[in-house]
Parts: sequence; C-alpha cells; structure tokens
Amino acid sequence: MKLLDLYAKMKGDLNQIEQELERSVTDDHALLSEASTHLLKAGGKRIRPVLVLLAGKFGDYKLDRLKSVAVPLELIHMASLVHDDVIDDAETRRGQLTVKSKWDNRIAMYTGDYIHGKALTIASQLSDPQIHRILSNALVQMCIGEMEQIRDFFNTEQTIRNYLLRIRRKTALLVAISCQLGALAAGADRVTANKLYRYGYNVGMTFQIRDDLLDLYGTEKQIGKPPGSDIRQGNMTLPVLLALQDEKVRGPLLGEISYIRGHEGFPDTTRAISLIRSSEGGGLAEELANQYIRKALQALEGLPEIAAKKNLIDIAHFVGKRTY
Repeated sequence: MKLLDLYAKMKGDLNQIEQELERSVTDDHALLSEASTHLLKAGGKRIRPVLVLLAGKFGDYKLDRLKSVAVPLELIHMASLVHDDVIDDAETRRGQLTVKSKWDNRIAMYTGDYIHGKALTIASQLSDPQIHRILSNALVQMCIGEMEQIRDFFNTEQTIRNYLLRIRRKTALLVAISCQLGALAAGADRVTANKLYRYGYNVGMTFQIRDDLLDLYGTEKQIGKPPGSDIRQGNMTLPVLLALQDEKVRGPLLGEISYIRGHEGFPDTTRAISLIRSSEGGGLAEELANQYIRKALQALEGLPEIAAKKNLIDIAHFVGKRTY
C-alpha cells in the first residue's frame, strides 16, 4: 500500500484530528490564533498522528481518547518548528513564509509557546500519569537536543555519536512516543507499547537522517526551502560529518578559505554541497538510515498480524526512501 492510500483509508479519523488541531489554536487571542493557523495551513505529513492511530489499533481503539494523544503530539511538533525557524533564521518552510518571516521573531517565539500550552491543555484530559510522565520527559529531552544543536553550530570536530544523540532527542523521541502513547492510550500491554516505541525510535532516526540528506541532495521544490540550509546555519549533519572524514574533501571544506565557515561567517554552500556530493558521506549516511529501518521492522516482530502492522511496515519503507 502506498502512503497516500493509507492516508485515504484513514481519512475520516485524520479529518477529525485536523479539525481538532484547528479548533485548538483558533481561540483566545486573534494574533496568536492567526500565526498558529498560518503554520497549520502550511500542511505537513501528520506522521505522528498517523502513528498514534495505528498504534491504537493494537489495543481498544477509541478515537476520542486517541485524539487526546495525537493532537498534543502534533502541536508539540508544530511548536518546535516555529522555534527552529527563529533559530535558523528560516524564511520559508514547506514553500510558505515562516511565522518569523511573516511577522517577526517575537511573535514567532510566543506563538510556539502558545502552541505548547495548547498541547498540554489537551493532554490534561487524559488521567493516566504514565502518559504525562512520558510526554513531559520528551519535552525536556527535545529542549536539551535543541540546545546541543546550537552549542555545536560550526563544530566540525563533533563525533557521530554526538550527532546521533542529538537527533534522538530532537526528532526520534517524539516519533517513538507517538507509537508508545497511542498503544498505552488504547490500553495495550506494556510489551506491545515497548515494541512500538522501538519501532518509532528507529523510524524517527531514519526520518532525520533522510531530512539531512535531502538538505544536501534535494531540490528547493522537493524540500520547500533552499538546499544547504543546514550548512548556512552551521548545523553539521551526518553526511557532512562523514564527508569530513575524507581528507580530500576535508581540506577544501575547512581550509584557509573554508566553504563551511565562508568569508566573514557566510558559507559558500554551493561549493560545499558540490564537495560533499563528491564524497562517500551521502552513501554512508544512507547505509546507516537503512540499518535503522531494518531495526524498526525487527521491532514489529511478534506483534499481532493485523492491518495496522502492515501499515507500519509500509510507513517504515516510505520513510527510508522518501524524497520530500
């Protein structure tokens, strides 16, 4: 099944999630509502709500209860995007003006905080303290990941291990708990929830590595922003770190006229991208992404052979090969 077919099959429930997302950010203050809705209307894959709903199929599937997990998780993701765009000084996202570009940095920061607050308000409808502990821990870890990324801007000596720990916190953890909390909210047993967590973690790691590859190998039409955005902001991603292990590439990238640091802090992204593409960095990053997908599929072993399991397998394959 193609991903679009899966979304079409889940259309009714996803429409209710979408309506709830819009309701959650279109009250209280007019400007905050307008800025939040601007981001919401820019769209997105809604992969986290989809994973919550599919994980819920392994228990007692009740949409009203699952909405109280799916909507907060997507709102937390949205809030992180608003804050990221301020840090990255990003003009566009998904081909649309960012909140910081359409308004300003202050509006963007308060919009992100507002969306976070809305997420926690909706999550409070669930009485299970375990769900709240998992959610609050994820928020803490995401913040740490963001701070570590800022700390390591233009740090070309950082290790691959540091990079992997950072993307675990920034990206993979939220995908992992989307699966875990969907199962727990549906009353699935702990073993099932843990298997789904491991599946989501590995899919999330792949998702971020693919993002990093697309930033270097994709087109503006594909990714909705100019390629090389990570290099411009100083974010050393996996294919860059792997390319730097090749001395023929490392010299020009970090030499006296560094393509990464550039002249007066302005990187030469065109030349940097060309050099990185000529290295083995991209291929090695692809290999690691494939390893994570294999681990994701292994995590599903032993789960009931229901349609949702096949859907999760399809999503893993999509994430592993996605080009947008």
